[in-house]
Amino acid sequence: MVRRDSQGDSQMSAGNFGGLAIAYDDRLLAPRDWTQAQGRWAGELLADLPPGDVLELYCGAGQIGLLAVAGSGRRLVCVDVNPVATHYTRRNAEGAGVDVMTRTGSVHDVLGDGEVFPLIIADPPWVPRAQVHAFPEDPRLAIDGGEDGLARIRECAAAIDGHLGPGGVALAQLAPGDEQADAVVDMTRGTSLVCGERRYFERGTLLRIDRPVDWGGQASP
Repeated sequence: MVRRDSQGDSQMSAGNFGGLAIAYDDRLLAPRDWTQAQGRWAGELLADLPPGDVLELYCGAGQIGLLAVAGSGRRLVCVDVNPVATHYTRRNAEGAGVDVMTRTGSVHDVLGDGEVFPLIIADPPWVPRAQVHAFPEDPRLAIDGGEDGLARIRECAAAIDGHLGPGGVALAQLAPGDEQADAVVDMTRGTSLVCGERRYFERGTLLRIDRPVDWGGQASP
């Protein structure tokens, strides 16, 4: 379904994402079917994780985080620099019956000192700036990962280090292959984070990052 958004001239679309009705418009990255794997993986992990809210970084329309927490009773905290994204996340959460808190702004600015989460879902833009032109149908803000494609990934790695609780897990969505996943391993070296399982798809790689149960609660400098 496509119609005009009531807030402006952007086209609003609605589709099915893993059984959830998800609305978005052309100012956001259209949900990719393959990313349901990230939401389902996160949802499978939740049953064995400590209590607490789930954090999603660069949430877009919120579909991945919503798929992860639907039916769990957990609150979802969604962060995106784009106010259009957080608007649609709230709308979609209402339809899914999920308790959501949205925060609009940079990852660094909207997370408070001492906030920890048992599960963090990270969906950062990862296209190198020089290659953004190859995806004219996608909003630049949603895909531009900076000069090397790693700028937003670095932000997420720092946020995971600072806000993933003891025994917690993060799932990061990265470019296809191993290059960016290897870069995250380098970013987290010297921290208490442990990069583990990778799941490969034609359009991206999912990386699991764990924090040991005995972590003392002090983020790396």
